Amino acid sequence: MIHPTAVVNSGAQIGKGVEIGPYAVIDGNVVIGDNCQIGPHTYLTGHTTIGHGNKFHSGAVIGDAPQDLKYRDEPTQLVVGDGNVFREHVTVHRSAKIDQPTRIGSHCLLMAGSHVAHNCELGDHVIMANGAMLGGHVTINDRVFISGSCLVHQFVRIGTLALMQGGAAISLDLPPFCVVSGANRLSGLNTIGLRRAGLTSEQRLELRRIYHALFRRQGMLQAALAELDPEVLGEPAKLLVEFVRTSKRGICSPNRARMSKDSNSD
Repeated sequence: MIHPTAVVNSGAQIGKGVEIGPYAVIDGNVVIGDNCQIGPHTYLTGHTTIGHGNKFHSGAVIGDAPQDLKYRDEPTQLVVGDGNVFREHVTVHRSAKIDQPTRIGSHCLLMAGSHVAHNCELGDHVIMANGAMLGGHVTINDRVFISGSCLVHQFVRIGTLALMQGGAAISLDLPPFCVVSGANRLSGLNTIGLRRAGLTSEQRLELRRIYHALFRRQGMLQAALAELDPEVLGEPAKLLVEFVRTSKRGICSPNRARMSKDSNSD
């Protein structure tokens, strides 16, 4: 199951049923779960722990050092869940802090040339299309879709079932269930994603009402938040409101004048 041209350090821990292709390189602190497929010219390095059933295509570099000038070669980590697909030339960097690993959830698809920087945390069923790039310390919740050539600034959060249209760039938090286009500009709810996720018509209508209350009415965002009582909201709407309330960077919006929190340049 290991091609004779592959270079596998004797300290690496390789699970059952793992296939390692030609010219792949696996360093000594890597742990690979069962039934993974390591494609040709793949490089797995660092203190990297990989779950079961992951597939790495040609040229992927997983667990390399963070691109952070403050990093001093500490034994930081990358933790990968189960059933993920890393396409050609994907790069995922280990963290820059020992106590906070870079994390990839389970059943994610990272398409060719996409990049996940240090200290990022991805949930489950996240899709990143070709050329999408995440800065450091980005947090992405479950079932987010990031289209091709999208840019995400460091320290940004992206909520559940949010969608970035092709070429979008955000330096502010993207709320759950919402779509962003251009630069930090909301363009509505991810209606197709909501249906596919099984949200009921009542839940979708409530989300539409909350979206309009927060982002379409005149006045400041904080005033709109103050009028909403989470205790009477369904779970998806409550999740949306709580995400907006807890934002530290500020929120993407169709109307920039409604944002009450300034973004920072951290």
